[in-house]
Amino acid sequence: MAAFCGRYCTAQTGWVPLIVLLCVSARAVDRSNFKTCEQSAFCKRQRELKPGRSPYRALLDTLELSDSRITLQLINDNNKVRLLLELYRLQGNMTRVKINELKPLKPRYEVPDVLISDPITETLSVVSQDENSLVLSLGGKDQRLIVSAQPFRLDIVEGPQVLVSLNSRGLLAFEHLRARKDTISHKISSTVGSMWDSLKSIFSSKSELEQATEQENVEQRTDEDGQIKEEEDKPGMWEETFKSHTDSKPNGPSSISLDFSLPGVEHVYGIPEHADTLKLKNTDGSDPYRLYNLDVFQYELHNPMALYGAVPVLISHSTDRTMGIFWLNAAETWVDISSNTAGKMMFGKILDFVQVSSEAPQTDVRWISESGIIDVFIMLGPKPADVFTQYASLTGTQSFPPLTALAYHQCRWNYNDQEDVKSVDQGFDEHDIPYDFIWLDIEHADGKRYFTWDPSKFPQPKEMLQGLMDKRRKLVAIVDPHIRVDNGYKIHNEILSKNFYVKNKDGGDYEGWCWPGNSGYPDFTNPEMRAWWASKFAYEQYEGSMENQYVWNDMNEPSVFNGPEVTMHKDALHGGWEHRDVHNLYGLYVQKATADGLVERSGGVERPFVLTRAFFAGSQRYGAVWTGDNAAEWGHLKISIPMCLSLGLAGISFCGADVGGFFKHPSAELLVRWYQAGAYQPFFRAHAHIDTPRREPWLFGPENTALIREAIRQRYALLPYWYQLFYNAHRTGYPVVRPLWVEYPNDVATFSIEDEYLIGKDLLVHPVTDEGATAVTAYLPGKGEVWYDVHTFQKHDGEQSLYIPVTMSSIPVFQRGGSIICRKDRVRRSSSCMENDPYTLYAALNSQGSAEGELYIDDFHTFNFEKAKQFVHRHLSFSANTLSSRNLAPDSQFSTASWIEKIVIIGGSQPSSATLKNADDTESALEFEFDSTLAVLTLRKPGVNAAADWTVILR
Repeated sequence: MAAFCGRYCTAQTGWVPLIVLLCVSARAVDRSNFKTCEQSAFCKRQRELKPGRSPYRALLDTLELSDSRITLQLINDNNKVRLLLELYRLQGNMTRVKINELKPLKPRYEVPDVLISDPITETLSVVSQDENSLVLSLGGKDQRLIVSAQPFRLDIVEGPQVLVSLNSRGLLAFEHLRARKDTISHKISSTVGSMWDSLKSIFSSKSELEQATEQENVEQRTDEDGQIKEEEDKPGMWEETFKSHTDSKPNGPSSISLDFSLPGVEHVYGIPEHADTLKLKNTDGSDPYRLYNLDVFQYELHNPMALYGAVPVLISHSTDRTMGIFWLNAAETWVDISSNTAGKMMFGKILDFVQVSSEAPQTDVRWISESGIIDVFIMLGPKPADVFTQYASLTGTQSFPPLTALAYHQCRWNYNDQEDVKSVDQGFDEHDIPYDFIWLDIEHADGKRYFTWDPSKFPQPKEMLQGLMDKRRKLVAIVDPHIRVDNGYKIHNEILSKNFYVKNKDGGDYEGWCWPGNSGYPDFTNPEMRAWWASKFAYEQYEGSMENQYVWNDMNEPSVFNGPEVTMHKDALHGGWEHRDVHNLYGLYVQKATADGLVERSGGVERPFVLTRAFFAGSQRYGAVWTGDNAAEWGHLKISIPMCLSLGLAGISFCGADVGGFFKHPSAELLVRWYQAGAYQPFFRAHAHIDTPRREPWLFGPENTALIREAIRQRYALLPYWYQLFYNAHRTGYPVVRPLWVEYPNDVATFSIEDEYLIGKDLLVHPVTDEGATAVTAYLPGKGEVWYDVHTFQKHDGEQSLYIPVTMSSIPVFQRGGSIICRKDRVRRSSSCMENDPYTLYAALNSQGSAEGELYIDDFHTFNFEKAKQFVHRHLSFSANTLSSRNLAPDSQFSTASWIEKIVIIGGSQPSSATLKNADDTESALEFEFDSTLAVLTLRKPGVNAAADWTVILR
């Protein structure tokens, strides 16, 4: 929603003339507001370290082995600083590697609250050990973890194949915490250290040449007591200035880096959020991909710049294997990706295990973070589904949203008042367009004091909400995490009295500019603060709210208009930790506290819906995300596909983009095409900037209204399928929308495709995203498979590129032969009105004449599916001319009024009769029609309850 320049000018024209001047002139992202790697001191320092022989050595004689882990010490031979290496074998074919200082001056930050529990460990055993290596067993399939001592590196191998190598390029770098040279404590220690050096040199048996050579390699050393001695400081270690902002860096340099080599891999994905291609690009000669949650105004496309969220998960894929790397660090992070040739970095013990072709491809990945520790999870797959399961076991699965959240959302900055909301609501009914949610942006609150209503524009919010409830519709109101500093504002006064605000480096309350003007920022890293925030959503606390009101968290990177890079100063304090340590966690905590509040207000009964702009690993547990402040341009429509696919690969399935583009005004063609694309993305919301002309679906002429209506109706008809996929995502961690290679991992042709995708495994969508398009070319995967156009039922063979003529009404969508998809073809004004409506089953037969699918039903809004096992889960199968429905959850209890209205069998043959057999063995004849041209058989009104066992026999 909210980019700093565009919105600030409109809402606050009386403030800060310089900022307003900048706003007026800004038409796209001002890249000078955001750092490059060269301008980020720690990134620059780390990148100056080139691949080569690592100075780190593993001290194998420090090995300690327990049931859950192995530890040993590493030493940097240049400066004698020791690190502690911890190795864990985790249940589910994962390995965890942790590296921290052995004796840090103070604790280093370790990310809490992201892992859903302590990962279950399995026994690591020593297979062999010699003077320079240690070989550990990782269990089955002949997997080994090889620790090479000098130089230190780790290799995970399976039989003769190297899966991944760590520090093979020697880019492990761990900046230890140290005392600043101009402090009294440092001066005392330096004097003592110099005296000790002088004494040692008198008694040294080394030649002068040996001593000189050693001295050249030493930038910083410690004595036998571990006392740190002199090291040459580099710019930005102890203080860093960017534009007008100075970062005081009281703890000095603390960055970390580690490289990973992936032999045989050419394709890597993930590390959202970036407005870039699905396949990650080589960053040699350009900036690395940056992970640092920022409020970026009208972001550029095909750029590794940081955006609103950060998920430090990278997925590698080849025809042999899929793997994942999860870098658990919440500080500013940069990721370098380069191509290499496998084999050229192989040496030592590893050669006893493997033989690598010098011509084999390899992808090298280097992670660089500003602070914290190295804590990395290597997910060894080997299949895509295994990686999704492994990551879900660490950070949890996608929350299961209420059904209504999967329907259509109408939003704008801002709907002006209650009458405006009522008028828009009536407009949907008058034009026969379904919708479920209408949204209110920041102008609905009293002076942008969240948890309030503007008394002149929204004097009777409950009356407005009740009017929506009467039509079984809902509302979302924005609640941002910046709080107006105002002694007359109850929320501010409570936070102040409880000392819940983030502090500045001097210990006072941190304040910055955001929509309300001068604002405080609650410390969401504090669990007591989060609990208090959650309590504010209680109906008696949030006056005017009702059970059909949900929440949108924006600006939670956090956005600070007058802060460095439009965010919080890194030396701000969250208890004992600097903001630099926790930055990328802030948005997750805001969404978590809000979602907890919505659950608590219902007594733990109702599933929440919360949209967030900022996110991190684990945010999938708390709701939906969107791709932020896009623009009404064809490129932004096109990039929404790989952006959401990347998020899905990193665990966050509930993703969408602002339909029509937030900034600028779309042409009618672009708006129609965006609705057609958005209808087939998980989160489906139209949104627009306050300065754009109104763009409700009926304002572009009757022809375009009809096209938009049809796209939205297609979404509503498919809601049962979307709901079933989100249920499965919640259970398994499998993404709802997915790149083609996920289901066709051996088809190299799919590895770089990003203009089409799969919804589940059974629908393939190729949205039209080019202006003036008269045709698209869709790749239909799967040798020996067949695909059916869902609109015409025309059959097409798999493993081909299909040329498809398109008109403005075209949305190329194909159903996989071998699947059964459940729809509700009676579309009403909201999804809640359709809850008890009948289902139509679409069975698309494969070349063997069979198909299968699922049907999932519950009450669509509570946790009873989980707490009380109140749901219906059916397996549908068609084989040997028999269609049957079988119970997948016999221990569940739920009754539904929905029934099976129609069955459409695509790709079948004409029977002479069709018989329905019920669970009590009673039989009845079914009416049917057969279209011989399309080979489509339609069975009408089976009339059986959707939760029942039944069989249809064709003869």
